[in-house]
Amino acid sequence: MSTRAVLQARLEQGIATLGLTLPVGAVERLLDYQALLERWNAAYNLTAVRDPAEMVTRHLLDSLAILPYVQGGTLADLGTGPGLPGIPLAIAAPGRQILLVDSNGKKVRFLREAIRALRLDDVRAVQSRVEDVEGTFDCVTARAFASLADMLGWGGHLLAPGGVWLAMKGRLPAEELPGVPPGFALRGVHALAVPGLDAERSLVVLGRAAD
Repeated sequence: MSTRAVLQARLEQGIATLGLTLPVGAVERLLDYQALLERWNAAYNLTAVRDPAEMVTRHLLDSLAILPYVQGGTLADLGTGPGLPGIPLAIAAPGRQILLVDSNGKKVRFLREAIRALRLDDVRAVQSRVEDVEGTFDCVTARAFASLADMLGWGGHLLAPGGVWLAMKGRLPAEELPGVPPGFALRGVHALAVPGLDAERSLVVLGRAAD
């Protein structure tokens, strides 16, 4: 069995375990993204995860685990790094306008190549600090790049009225919850079971306090 076939089996099993149904061709595109990331990573050091099977678990399935909580027609992925969770979400649920935000030039160059190579027509990448990004979005995702207080302090202006902020964390950051800034409210905390990952994952869901 080829390496790709092994990775495909791992990915398909994980998607089934998560209870997700993806569009036709999505698994192939997710693996194309993983292969592109693996290739660029050798030269650009975009992620500390180097093993392809670990990439499937820690990057693809970890990102897809939040798909049931994503809503709305627009999404901003803050501190996206090499496109996580934004690119897997774009492949798994196409048709949403997605903005990938990172301040690292190497990572944004990779993002633009991934967008081109994978033909992700509804996805854009911008090199910027979060606080300098303009616009509002129905959904904002952030994968453990800062505390809740800092995330919302820098990027809270991007959340549209009625929108949802999805903060991906490892263990539940109970000590961070009291630090949620005024104007925002906790909507829920969900334990995520990422197939194949023997580590705690939690999703903190926030919204605007007035909604």
